[in-house]
Amino acid sequence: MRKITAVRGQTKNPNRVNVNIDGKYELSLDISQVIDLGLKVGQELTDSDVDKLKGESEFGKIYLRALEYALMRPRSEKEVRDYLRRKLLSRPKAAVQIITQAVLDKLIEKGYVDDEKMAQFWVENRRAAKGTSARKLRAELAAKGIDPSVIDKTLGNSGRNDSAEIQKIIAKKFQRYPDQNKFAQYLMRQGFDYELAKEAIAQFLAEHKS
Repeated sequence: MRKITAVRGQTKNPNRVNVNIDGKYELSLDISQVIDLGLKVGQELTDSDVDKLKGESEFGKIYLRALEYALMRPRSEKEVRDYLRRKLLSRPKAAVQIITQAVLDKLIEKGYVDDEKMAQFWVENRRAAKGTSARKLRAELAAKGIDPSVIDKTLGNSGRNDSAEIQKIIAKKFQRYPDQNKFAQYLMRQGFDYELAKEAIAQFLAEHKS
């Protein structure tokens, strides 16, 4: 049997704890892991127990990285899954799947990853930043793994419409496109319908006639 001889908080990261076994540093864990596992000085462990703790230690480090990634801005499940796969690229495929799902499940349980919140953030942010067509927003959210029903709900509740969005782009880009047909083609590449593009350009010209 082996014995835990010290459980001390790290100086650089107060949320992480060093665990000494038989008088030597063995591994580190998050404070929450230490509490959940009920670890304490004097506790005896088998070699199998120590191996499991090392697995928990590794999980904690990966979870922390994923949490930091998720807190940078709202993320979709697909974004986090892809992020973890990149970080775990050198691991065996089976291990990557298990760790990825475990970390993702915990992030979802804690409310740090939520596809609906991510979709709302994305639509609001893109809307505030510049004019964006509904078609382009749908494509962007689909690429991030958002379910079509969530996309429909988010866009339906957003209060946005293509007629208002296209005017934002026209106001910013009109001087760069003196040829109206080329400008209409540019707007189509941004996901707007041709007829809407032509009507919006005509409306802009009428409103800004000198």
